[in-house]
Amino acid sequence: MSVHQSVNTPGGKSGGPARRPGLILAFLCVAGFMTFLDVSIVNVALPTVEDELDISQTALPYVVTTYATILGGFLLLTGRLGDNLGRRKMLQTGLVLFAVTSLIAGLSQNAAMLILSRGGQGLGAAFMATSALSLLASNFEEGPERNKALGAWGALSGIAAVAGVMLGGLLTDGPGWRWIFFVNVPIGLIGALVAPALVGESKADSRRGSFDFAGTLALTAGLILLIFSLGQTVDDSSVPQARIYGGFALAAVLLVAFVFIERRAKAPLIPLGIFRRPSLRSANIIAILLIGTVVTLFFFASLFMQQVLEFTAIETGMAYVPLALLTGVGAGIASNVVTKVPAKIVLLVGLTLAGTGMVLLWRAPSDSSYWVDLLPAFALLGIGLGLSFVSLQISAFAGIKEEEAGVASGLINTSQEIGGALGLAVAATWAFRNIAEMEAKAASDPSLAAAARTDVFHDAFLVGATFAAAAFLVTLVLLPLTKSEPASEEPQAVGADAPTTS
Repeated sequence: MSVHQSVNTPGGKSGGPARRPGLILAFLCVAGFMTFLDVSIVNVALPTVEDELDISQTALPYVVTTYATILGGFLLLTGRLGDNLGRRKMLQTGLVLFAVTSLIAGLSQNAAMLILSRGGQGLGAAFMATSALSLLASNFEEGPERNKALGAWGALSGIAAVAGVMLGGLLTDGPGWRWIFFVNVPIGLIGALVAPALVGESKADSRRGSFDFAGTLALTAGLILLIFSLGQTVDDSSVPQARIYGGFALAAVLLVAFVFIERRAKAPLIPLGIFRRPSLRSANIIAILLIGTVVTLFFFASLFMQQVLEFTAIETGMAYVPLALLTGVGAGIASNVVTKVPAKIVLLVGLTLAGTGMVLLWRAPSDSSYWVDLLPAFALLGIGLGLSFVSLQISAFAGIKEEEAGVASGLINTSQEIGGALGLAVAATWAFRNIAEMEAKAASDPSLAAAARTDVFHDAFLVGATFAAAAFLVTLVLLPLTKSEPASEEPQAVGADAPTTS
């Protein structure tokens, strides 16, 4: 694999880590794997955490969404910080912060401590995700080499989501749910220490002297308030309607303010001209919908298997093994096919399979057989997600130059994480809308408990299928048939012409 010449080694000279692209790719993929893993690794442990820390079921989504929201809200700022201060330096910062907050999460004694530490993990992961993906994009020139590298990244991001629920089950039934977080500590600290020996420092050629903190504050506060307000609509406590609607209104004001801030900022988080690239613009919309499907799947399928089908945590984790294996198969197929077929075609096939899998889960009865009802759905989802993750990453980076790498990686990662947080919040809002009635029915007649819970999970799976269908339509209508071409030697400003389309 060829390595981009602007990447600097620890000593500031060409050579060193920049001459070992395979090692660079492996290290960066491990860093990315950790961030994606922690989105899903807690899902299988949630029933155990719910009992031990006395968290209400309607508050459980915050354990997942807090991580994803903080991660998504800060990705754009951390991407810009990496461009200006050094991507490897920001990667090391993220690894240390992730390790420390993981330790705190593992030591949590109540819901507030766990949820706050999950937010800290999200901030550390924001530094890790953008820096790792920016380093990958700047180390490999556009064309077959970058496609292979992005294919590996996309494959691991998909596999990590599935591996998370598997490892979550093994650790929860083994040493305990706290080890879901403890395992991050040595990996993060060791990764921060060895980073200088494995990958050279990298910065954007043109640096800006200021950062858009106002934009970051507006975006993050708006997203957190939006997701919190969605959660309030299904809270089992008596929440005043004025608080809920006021939260939605303030969230809208903050998000609109973010757009105005970006238009006037000297160094905006999102240079709005970058959205002139149709492939990047469409890929980010698709990412929101696709990850909404994925997070909805793992959150509610894990609860369905444990609370309705009475699987243990380890049985739930192992139930995802075929999904994990087939995600790898789908990613491998996509990595090879996208060199011959436009990524759009591969993505359409992947979304079709994933959406069909969610429909099968929507129809799964309360006495489902794993082999008859769940396995076919997981098989379709595995192959579909593998195809989708790889082709989506390639579409998002089509035509991206090195100076745009931080913004582009921040955007696609933000879309993925915010898609997961918003997707789960929307699915939970819809699925739990009648939870009081469900609990009353189950209390009056315990034999109806499984059927009542199944109805809740069916509603969630239907929302996930709807996300996949919407992603298919956006891909079909808006995503161009991009052709990857080697990067031009001439500099190109952000927002310049889009990549070649046919």
